[in-house]
Amino acid sequence: MRIRYKKWARPELEASKFYVEEPEKIKGKWKDKFEKKEHPLHLELGCGKGQFMAQLAVENEDVNYIAIDLVDAMLGLAKRNIEQAYQEAHMEPKNILITRFDIERILLILDKQDEVERIYINFCNPWPRGKHRKKRLTHSIQLEKYKQFLKDNGEIYFKTDDDELFHSSLIYLEESGFTIQKKTYDLQQEPIFEKNRETEHEKMFSEQGIKIKACIAKLK
Repeated sequence: MRIRYKKWARPELEASKFYVEEPEKIKGKWKDKFEKKEHPLHLELGCGKGQFMAQLAVENEDVNYIAIDLVDAMLGLAKRNIEQAYQEAHMEPKNILITRFDIERILLILDKQDEVERIYINFCNPWPRGKHRKKRLTHSIQLEKYKQFLKDNGEIYFKTDDDELFHSSLIYLEESGFTIQKKTYDLQQEPIFEKNRETEHEKMFSEQGIKIKACIAKLK
């Protein structure tokens, strides 16, 4: 998603207590950044405006979350949405961190010592052209990177509106050593999550009558 430059985003991020400016410096030590180090660590790749993560983190105080996006303006909106969610719940954002980074280079900021238990990938760019498909967040090239910091039996939760991307992603996952635990071609009619938290894109696509595809995959 393209978004206009927001001059306030960078200063607000730098002033935020839950924004990490230099994630490379805490590779392998992410748990130390949280108040409750013993809690499981979950990761959202491409958090966008942060509505999904804002809901998730507020509802699950017993889980630590990292949300990553590449664009300052987008991450600035995520920061504001997360703050608002915590304020409305009369809570402090102690179980969430956000950071700006290129997901293609994710092994520069995470490794096996970080023990990520779950990855969320929601409505990522489908990169439909053949020569660009390697950029997909669910492509085998990326999945091999995620395996370097996922715990044994770690999970990937994936949602998309794109039929071809979903079909290809199921193949990528199985070829990369993941087992498809659950899948659906119509999430509204066949829920596979304990509680589905809608993203901005998901709500828009559903209102247009586009079926949401989703899966849960576990690392063997």
